[in-house]
Amino acid sequence: MPSSKSRTSRESKPGSPRALGNSKTAPTEKIHFTATLLRPANTGKTIDWTFLKLPKPASAKLPSRGMNSVEGTFNGIAFHATLEPDGDGGHWLKVDRTLREATGAEPGDVASLEIAPTAEEPEPAAPADLQKALAAADPKARAIWADITPMARRDWIQWIESAKQEKTRVKRIASGCDMLAKGKRRPCCFDRSGMYAKSMSCPVADEMPT
Repeated sequence: MPSSKSRTSRESKPGSPRALGNSKTAPTEKIHFTATLLRPANTGKTIDWTFLKLPKPASAKLPSRGMNSVEGTFNGIAFHATLEPDGDGGHWLKVDRTLREATGAEPGDVASLEIAPTAEEPEPAAPADLQKALAAADPKARAIWADITPMARRDWIQWIESAKQEKTRVKRIASGCDMLAKGKRRPCCFDRSGMYAKSMSCPVADEMPT
């Protein structure tokens, strides 16, 4: 299991953009598009992030209908992030406050982006409850977790975090540790796109003033 020290400098939460680092960009055509920056609907919680949904032609150029790690520019500012599936074959991007303020963009503005998939998948941030469960699990589970690829670890994390109810999440963590201990390297029958299980979706946008 990767050390917490190494994760501190290399990870970000899935979907959360971060400053451009040293990851390599795959030799592929850059994807150019514009999209409106949206504010998520008020859920009664304090929200300091915004999001945008990729146009279908731009999303179609990505290599996967599931999560895609990309890097490029947002209104000319370099960034890299993980695009999340919207459950309908498309993708959306969570824009944190730091990136939004760096670009000077406000909800309702049309942003200009240029992205390309990264050649190397960044290490995902394992949630605290999963880390705790792995620490107490069979050593074989931890060995498999450490041996699988960052993309495979991202699949396990996405499978756990796509649970709609807390009891389902708890059950998946326990089942995941058991499957890892038995040598399973990917969650069984997991739909990374959310298109069939409908486990992923784009946030609902708040109504913007006209």
